[in-house]
Amino acid sequence: MLGIEVQGLTALRGPLAFLAGVPGIALNEEVELRGGDGISRAGRVLAVSEGEAVLELFGSPAGLSLGNCSVQFRGRPIQIGVGKEMLGRVFDGSGNPRDGLPRPAFDERRPVHGAPINPSRRAVPSEFLETGISAIDALNTLVLGQKLPLFSEAGLPHDALLRQVVRQAHAPGVESFAVVFAGLGLPRTVAEEYVEDFRATGALQRTVAFLNLADDPAAERLMTPRCALTAAEFLAWDLGLHVLVVLHDITAYGEALREVAAARGEAPSRKGYPGYLYTDLASLFERAGRIEGRPGSITQLPVVTLPSGDLTHPIPDLTGYVTEGQVVLDRELHRRGVYPPVSVLPSLSRLMDDGIGPGRTRDDHGPLARQLYASLAHAVRSRALESIIGFDELPDLERSYLEFARAFEERLVGQRPDEARSIGLTLDIAWELLAMLPDSELRRIPRELLPRVRRGGRA
Repeated sequence: MLGIEVQGLTALRGPLAFLAGVPGIALNEEVELRGGDGISRAGRVLAVSEGEAVLELFGSPAGLSLGNCSVQFRGRPIQIGVGKEMLGRVFDGSGNPRDGLPRPAFDERRPVHGAPINPSRRAVPSEFLETGISAIDALNTLVLGQKLPLFSEAGLPHDALLRQVVRQAHAPGVESFAVVFAGLGLPRTVAEEYVEDFRATGALQRTVAFLNLADDPAAERLMTPRCALTAAEFLAWDLGLHVLVVLHDITAYGEALREVAAARGEAPSRKGYPGYLYTDLASLFERAGRIEGRPGSITQLPVVTLPSGDLTHPIPDLTGYVTEGQVVLDRELHRRGVYPPVSVLPSLSRLMDDGIGPGRTRDDHGPLARQLYASLAHAVRSRALESIIGFDELPDLERSYLEFARAFEERLVGQRPDEARSIGLTLDIAWELLAMLPDSELRRIPRELLPRVRRGGRA
């Protein structure tokens, strides 16, 4: 019902406003609140019951009073404008321009909650997405339409890694590629670094950025990823682009969800988070994928900052249930000066085998990856043995594995922040590393490929 307007609130509690039940309003309906100061504040209907409605504010409640406040119900869900002119622009968490430029021309307005993909129309992701990062492309391959989170900790260089991925990511043989970046609760200086890097490197021309800063309302933080994904869906399903969506940081999103749930007086679950945390995260992550008969795709790279490095924390734990693997950054590698400090063994891409091999990367990619994993696992055991009996007492084979592990971290995992490696160069480096081990240890390399070990990977 367009144009319903009521006067007065019954309570204000943080980002939430309460008023007596209003007939005809709907869940997630867009509202506008205007206090005695004349300032308009956007919001949505968060909960509805017979006797009460709960509104969520996307701005500061300062200046609102219970008696002198008007609430306008828009009769529609929260929407943002979408169009091709969004590319190259920077918006705030609600979709308003943050770059000082006029609002772009939009093709249409769409609800931020999107439309679910029909499960029977979902296509299996099967095309390689090249990031230029060897540890990801070779061993934790990202596939168009996949959702692969990055698990990090405070103090690790995930920001530098993300900027590098945004600059370098592309689908080989595909020109129609775009990036949607959603900053969730970022410090202002960090957000500015992202935007400046995007501009300086030219990546901004193919990027749409939504920035919710640390001092912005928590309620807006809950809308920011949905605005970003709505833009990504337009670029993918309407314009046929392959879109990489970066959500940084899901932990800040979860904290905002806990804050709003506490303000509503909901019974907490694990570590104070609401019991529907899993469902809420799934409503974001399941918007990635491919649709049969449509040329575009949505690939997600969410960032999860592990509180105290705890992988069992509810946010990374539930994220792992919904997504298709994880890339884990390691503090010990970072301490040793390895960039990017990707810890290969606990990392995993469940869709990797669908996106590599003949016609996608190279015919030797799968065997190489399996052999590298096996050899690195053996090297870890060799390091444990060295810590017990010392290097001088190790057999020659175990010493070879220790040397392999050192070279693996320095030459394959380690690379410069401005270095974009092709998948061919990455796999050639892998062959050179395996040449450090005797042929008898390369049990996962097919016999017909073994001669390549001594030729540095050349066919």
